[in-house]
Amino acid sequence: MAIVLKSSPLLWTRLAALIFTCVAFSVAVHGGRLYHGTGDFCLFCWTFSFAGTLLVILVELFGLQTKAPVSWKNFPITFACYAALLCLSALIIFPLYFLKGSQGPSEVRDYRIVATVFSFLAAVAYISEVSISKARPGEVAGYMATAPGLLKVCETFVACIIFVFISDPVLYDRHDALKYCMAVYCICFILSAAIILLCIGECTGCLPFPFARFLSSYAMLAVILYLSATIIWPIFNFDPKNGGINQRPYTCANAMGLCVWDKLMAVAVLSGVNFILYLIDLIYSTRLVFISA
Repeated sequence: MAIVLKSSPLLWTRLAALIFTCVAFSVAVHGGRLYHGTGDFCLFCWTFSFAGTLLVILVELFGLQTKAPVSWKNFPITFACYAALLCLSALIIFPLYFLKGSQGPSEVRDYRIVATVFSFLAAVAYISEVSISKARPGEVAGYMATAPGLLKVCETFVACIIFVFISDPVLYDRHDALKYCMAVYCICFILSAAIILLCIGECTGCLPFPFARFLSSYAMLAVILYLSATIIWPIFNFDPKNGGINQRPYTCANAMGLCVWDKLMAVAVLSGVNFILYLIDLIYSTRLVFISA
């Protein structure tokens, strides 16, 4: 089996990401003393990114792109975008739980600082890979290499973060309106994830309707649903008339990580973020329909 080694900015960017993620999880495991589930999540972010990048490098090194069971026009950039978001989330969460107010030995703190720094470097490397790989104007590329495709990745990732905040503890069972918001997050996540899987598996041609029109119709639906959730969630969580609390409790100042009120606020902000992402997605998708027509 021939080994194809072509030096390029994309290859060096992937190698840098591979090294940075390897250092991040190695240092954290060796001396970081990670003691609860948040540490496991950060380790997952780094190890998942490392393993996926190694797989992409090996496939291209041995020229196996045509034998891969996925679309190689869509898979590498999709993975790089998810890896960038994972490393960014670890970059935020890790110091929040393991550096903020840390009272342990200075050696442990040093290990944690190093892991945080390399998580930042890995995120920069993955963002650079996405920037290099994304489609340029007039260039023929897979859907996931275009702006709408990358937006789908961001939308599903933001939804995953919402699920983490909203489920531990359960924050949506106090009122039917909050259950509606949870339904919105689930429906939009499932449909966006299905679109990504269809593109990676090159199955969009199997749909009984034009893919471009489906994208614009779904984007319109998602904008309406997220707009309603963005309005409803704060009303039933922060308005005292509806049993909410409009000021951050003083007990949150001494809490490790995020308290319940912080998580409620985070879900409200992330709902607004996803609404904006879907709105931009709608603009791109509508433009795609007009171009196709």
